[in-house]
Amino acid sequence: MKLLTLNTHAWHEEHQMDKIGQLARFINEHQFDVIALQEVNQSMHAASVAAEGLTRYTMAEQGAVIKQDNYAYVLLQQLEETYHWTWVPTHMTGGKYDEGMALLSRTPILETVSDYVSAGRDNANFRTRKIAGILTEAGGEKTWFVSGHFGWWHDSEEPFRQQWDRAEAILQSCRPNPVFMMGDLNNAAGVRGEGYDYVMKHGWHDLYEAAELRDEGYTVLKAIAGWENNMDSLRIDYILSSVPVRAKSSTVVLNGKTGPVVSDHFGVAVEL
Repeated sequence: MKLLTLNTHAWHEEHQMDKIGQLARFINEHQFDVIALQEVNQSMHAASVAAEGLTRYTMAEQGAVIKQDNYAYVLLQQLEETYHWTWVPTHMTGGKYDEGMALLSRTPILETVSDYVSAGRDNANFRTRKIAGILTEAGGEKTWFVSGHFGWWHDSEEPFRQQWDRAEAILQSCRPNPVFMMGDLNNAAGVRGEGYDYVMKHGWHDLYEAAELRDEGYTVLKAIAGWENNMDSLRIDYILSSVPVRAKSSTVVLNGKTGPVVSDHFGVAVEL
């Protein structure tokens, strides 16, 4: 089973359509079973996609509307594989986009989950966060795959710890099925006593650490939104498992070495 997670920075990238095409070709080449995407944006005032264009879309949140420039929808048009998918809006960004998260699966979606992990629910506040998940039989057993984009450990309004605690409570309903958390935790693995250690103490398994083959793991190498003063190489994008698993490899991708750079984050690919 092959998994991919990527914070897409959708519609904030230069040459965005070219980069969507590059990402599509990368996915076509590697044939991932499940893909989790964050910062999946769509224009607030774009036209909606007609129902007949959403035959393999499963609504994970009542009232969610897919617009014609939804990043995931545009990407799907260029994929050779038929993917089942969902998209959940989280908050407004840039004054003109609905930002959200998407999940793509080669196997049908059996159930979905979506809820707030932030205390605040103001659509205009970038600190408003959710998780979105799908239940599917990728890998031969019923498994939950969750896309998450969390806040920062020291955020005075929406600290990571409280958001992770809410995520844990939401995901209790998904067990005893295995759960894979995929996404941008906004907490660096190399910093002790903060978000990464907090997650590990709650019994999660980092597939980077479980991989027989792995690279340095860094997904951010420069200052980006949310890390404006960063001068270090950071591992803040993860694929985690609620149960112990053996991973064949964990590879940083879409970094200019393994695949083109398509976002301000690199992606993480894990093969189980």
